[in-house]
Amino acid sequence: MRRAFLLVPFVLALVAPSVLAQDPVKVDSKHYTVEFENSEVRVLRIKYGPHEKSVMHGHPNAVAIFITDINGKFTFPNGSTQDVNSKAGETRWTPAGLHLPENTSDQPFEVILVELKGKANHTIKRGANKPADTNNATSSNKKQ
Repeated sequence: MRRAFLLVPFVLALVAPSVLAQDPVKVDSKHYTVEFENSEVRVLRIKYGPHEKSVMHGHPNAVAIFITDINGKFTFPNGSTQDVNSKAGETRWTPAGLHLPENTSDQPFEVILVELKGKANHTIKRGANKPADTNNATSSNKKQ
């Protein structure tokens, strides 16, 4: 009995992070859909209607591309909150973490989130790859 009691904190320590860092696609498929995924990235399309709220979930390091204006709020596991305001076309780095997002606006919003997988730094051997053909770039910011 004493052994079982001592194992409980150990088991909880192993299980708790996986419960806290729930995949938004699995726990909130209404707002999160996978657009693309490979071994390096997962690209999510995020759509919230006016005043809609998600559940607590986590993301790895990512880049957010705001398709529409966004006025929202993140609630964190410790209960603190942070207002989130961005304009359509903005791009931001978003560090890994847990949050509960909420659209505080009367308007819907849409975001593309590029989640990074694996090691943060990849080594490329010099001369191993030729530079990308920037003439074929598809970006709304590309000068015509």
